[in-house]
Amino acid sequence: MVNELEAKKERMNTKGTLTEFADLLKQLNWPKGVTAAALVLSLFSTIASLAIPLVTKQLVDSLTGGDLFNWKSAVFLFVVFIVQALLGGLSYYMLAYIGETIVADLRTKLWGKVLRLPVSYYDDTETGETMSRITQDTTILKQLVSDHLVSLITGLISIAGAVAILLYLDWRMTLIMLISIPVSMAIILPLGRIMHKIAKATQAEMAKFSGHLGRVLGDIRLVKAYRAEPDEQEKGSAAVRSLFGYGLREAKIQAVISPVMTLIMMGILVAILGYGGAQVASGALSAGTLVAIIFLMFQIIVPFAQMAQIFTVFQKAVGATERIQQLLRMDSERPEGVTGAPEAVLAFDSVSFGYEAGKPVLDAITFQAAPGTVTAFVGPSGGGKTTLFSLIERFYQPTGGEIRLGERPIADISLADWRSRIGYVSQESPLLSGTILDNIAYGLAERPPLPEIRKAAAAANALGFIEEMEEGFETLVGERGMKLSGGQRQRIAIARALLHDPSILLLDEATSNLDSGSETHVQEALLRLMEGRTTLIIAHRLFTVIGADQLIFLEKGKVTGIGTHAELLKTHGLYEEFAAGQGLA
Repeated sequence: MVNELEAKKERMNTKGTLTEFADLLKQLNWPKGVTAAALVLSLFSTIASLAIPLVTKQLVDSLTGGDLFNWKSAVFLFVVFIVQALLGGLSYYMLAYIGETIVADLRTKLWGKVLRLPVSYYDDTETGETMSRITQDTTILKQLVSDHLVSLITGLISIAGAVAILLYLDWRMTLIMLISIPVSMAIILPLGRIMHKIAKATQAEMAKFSGHLGRVLGDIRLVKAYRAEPDEQEKGSAAVRSLFGYGLREAKIQAVISPVMTLIMMGILVAILGYGGAQVASGALSAGTLVAIIFLMFQIIVPFAQMAQIFTVFQKAVGATERIQQLLRMDSERPEGVTGAPEAVLAFDSVSFGYEAGKPVLDAITFQAAPGTVTAFVGPSGGGKTTLFSLIERFYQPTGGEIRLGERPIADISLADWRSRIGYVSQESPLLSGTILDNIAYGLAERPPLPEIRKAAAAANALGFIEEMEEGFETLVGERGMKLSGGQRQRIAIARALLHDPSILLLDEATSNLDSGSETHVQEALLRLMEGRTTLIIAHRLFTVIGADQLIFLEKGKVTGIGTHAELLKTHGLYEEFAAGQGLA
């Protein structure tokens, strides 16, 4: 009973997966004209190949009958060979074009989708896994379309045409050959279900392996600094061994399918040769007819043998489709909303948030930040300060309460419009691989003229060190900007923020990791950046924010004090301890 239920469940899953595969193919931008032309050419090529056995039959019969050599048939046969070769070459190119076109369209769709997924997706998914979906899974789909899909269609046409001609030539031989079909299906279908499971597991394991590679290579300095190469090598080797195991399981199934199919076909061929030879000897069948039957047999055997390979690739493609569709159906960030809302007070009204249900990181946070003022968040580590910034940037949605700009919830403002109002400078300020110019102008729809970029760099105290470099603004910064110092990266990030001209500025420990010399340059640049903007600052060193219009003390996700430096010294015991510890009490 349990086995029956499992089998029924597997059939339902397979049906659902096939439906997903068909739905994905419908979504893709197929070059319809090229596809139709490729099918027509393949069809003509198949018809030409079916004509060859009949022409050969006439040639053989004319020779064995003592007649003159049939030059017309020979020339016609030669022309058919040439035409078939030309049509085959052209259709191959068209099929490659179709495969490249649809995989490009699919990758474009996936890339657009991935860029618009919420940050919470990346919290739960390793980068390498996402990369695997865009590269490896789409390649499997392309392989099916380019190499096998039209081959499957033309193969079926070839088999159907050959069977029809065989029935006309000798129906008894045809019946002998058709016995192989139910025998082959009885072997292929159960193995196909197993292959589907293995293909899904292999792709999942490959995605995990890609994720591991991305994580380790992205933090290679950390790996080397803590001598973790042996540990990471073992983890990688374990993943490779797992993939090796899946590859062997797939090979075992192929090792059964291919020889069995060959054995069946060869058995049928031997039976036909034996039967046909006896018929020719008795005069019931001409030699030309037997040759034509053998030719037609091969036109059945070759496509039929290819079915095993096509079946394997198809199972892999169906498994890849399942994961691709899962990604495409995820909810993207909601971009819609009003644009051009006037600047107003930024207000948190009883805002709560937690990354996991029942584990709040922020609890009923309420405060206001008036335009042009400076608000600083202070308190012990883990209080939720960086999470609060993430809510302002709309990386996450509050689980309770509301964030407003004036009377308007920020969730009602267009996402692009809202984020264009925000400039963010963090303690890390990572840069993208590329030039200094690329990084300063990053995110702008149109690159400003160089004098404007130089002005922003000068205001960020970055122009001096940039011009000292041999390549100037064209200097490559390396992966994540690692060729530059921390202070240089910070000043480039400030120049970028100045160029974007935001109305709301978020500074997350922007000077905490700098030496005193760099900090002086960065502090001067930050003061220029803050002029006339609503500024929110996260700071552990109180001397950098004691002049703020208001300080908000966060403890364990709750606001326990709001006021100026002087006011909090009088009313907030823990703040007083913080200040005393830093010599500011």
